[in-house]
Amino acid sequence: MRNEKTTEEVALGIRRRVFEHAMRNNGGYLSQACSAAEQLAWLYNEELKLGEPTLPAIPEPFGGVPSVDNPDYHTGAGYNGPAAPEYDRLFIAPAHYALVAYATLIETGRMAPEGLEMFNKDGSSVEMIGAEHSPGMEVHNGTLGIGLSTAAGLAYGRKRKGEPGRTWVFMSDGEVQEGQTWEAVQACAFHGIDTLYAVMDVNDQQCDGAMSSVMEVGDIRTKFRNFGAHCVEVDGHDLTAIRDAAAEAHEGRPLIILARTSPFHTMPILEERFPRLHYVRFKSEDERARFNTSIAEDLGVEPIDYAH
Repeated sequence: MRNEKTTEEVALGIRRRVFEHAMRNNGGYLSQACSAAEQLAWLYNEELKLGEPTLPAIPEPFGGVPSVDNPDYHTGAGYNGPAAPEYDRLFIAPAHYALVAYATLIETGRMAPEGLEMFNKDGSSVEMIGAEHSPGMEVHNGTLGIGLSTAAGLAYGRKRKGEPGRTWVFMSDGEVQEGQTWEAVQACAFHGIDTLYAVMDVNDQQCDGAMSSVMEVGDIRTKFRNFGAHCVEVDGHDLTAIRDAAAEAHEGRPLIILARTSPFHTMPILEERFPRLHYVRFKSEDERARFNTSIAEDLGVEPIDYAH
């Protein structure tokens, strides 16, 4: 579907929506919006070949789990369009990026703004931690590290069927701490699955703090290459660099783009909280007001009137 906004405008819109949500709800996934906005904006606004959404712009309530007694069950992938052979498929591997992913759907016209008001509400499909029924999600990737394997299996099946569509994964750097990630890359290289693409948000922080304090992972670009991927490392806030990386030839190998980012890009006040940035909840009303004023100025908007 056609979007008149530039990718830069979409990225800014993502951050503004996440900021507004965090202010109104006394907390949110701000750092993920800081680091990943360009990547998700680029995927949805430029790179992915997707059809028109097949689900309502305003998400329906949770419809129950799939079963023989629930024939109308559907995943949230309908917001990415139909799963036709010619279209790309996208997996959001780190499910805690859901708020940022929903904001992306809104900014690219795939979901109504009202959808974000349902975030983390009882009975809603707009989950705080994205599940397979959540907008934009096709499978549940809440277990760290399974996203690339899931996508690899689908890409292999699509390749064997001769489908031209690609399979993309949005990942986070914490996933390289899991062995399943490396098994997936090795399997793709062995089977020549070059229709698998991944962009990884390498922001050096995770739920329990800085990556280096949880498990040192070393030179992940070299590791990906040694396991058989074509791996390119770029500035994750540089859209031209991301575009160029995605265009690199990688016949017979999966393409992994390591997007090096800052978890407080465009919101420098967040550095006060580093490395405890996974979910920012304000410690006092004074702090909330101070963050509101600072971030609003950096994003070029008015402070949020969160009292109403």
